Amino acid sequence: MTDPILSLQDVTLSLDGNAGRVDILHGVSLDVQKGETLGMIGPSGSGKSSLLMLMGGLEQVTTGTITALDQDLTAMNEDALARFRRDHMGVVFQSFHLIPTMTALENVATPLELAGHKDAFERAEAELEAVGLGHRGDHYPAQLSGGEQQRVALARASAPRPHILLADEPTGNLDETNGAAIMDLLFDLRDRHGATLILVTHSHALAARCDRTIRLRDGRIAVDADQRAAE
Repeated sequence: MTDPILSLQDVTLSLDGNAGRVDILHGVSLDVQKGETLGMIGPSGSGKSSLLMLMGGLEQVTTGTITALDQDLTAMNEDALARFRRDHMGVVFQSFHLIPTMTALENVATPLELAGHKDAFERAEAELEAVGLGHRGDHYPAQLSGGEQQRVALARASAPRPHILLADEPTGNLDETNGAAIMDLLFDLRDRHGATLILVTHSHALAARCDRTIRLRDGRIAVDADQRAAE
């Protein structure tokens, strides 16, 4: 077996809050293979989103190590992590996180411009076409529906051709029809760009489409089953 594209070894996360120190993740170890689609499920408060944020270097581990593409994320400072995400990762959030003063096209082109791509707007236009929004490129987020905003967020995350695509409840704020469309787009983007897809979801339908699912409970991995074998 080849080396995993992402590896977590004995990862813990504790945060200080008003009520004192809160232990969120406890000794999580996990390997994700290149091209794999991994779904993370579990009840609210189980640590799913926190684990995803650690994978993306958006939160620092308390103890343990995270390696992505043979690079130790836990040894990087914030600037190095930002560059790593820019070059290798795409992140999709439940609440879209689009820049309200930029058009859909500008939102998608921005990470490409930051990475120095001279064809940023051409690639952004192609990604918007791929998610069915080529005709909405000059619209601002406030002029778009929730489903359309999530499509823009998907296009923005996939435009740099990331090796790893992280999605946190990508259908959580959408109705059933739009949620199903976003699910199809997520897997289409994975197929077109060959990205490794890791997603947090409460949707059993979305989790069932993954190669593998893990269940978190109380900050620990409770189940690590091969979804295809289960089917």
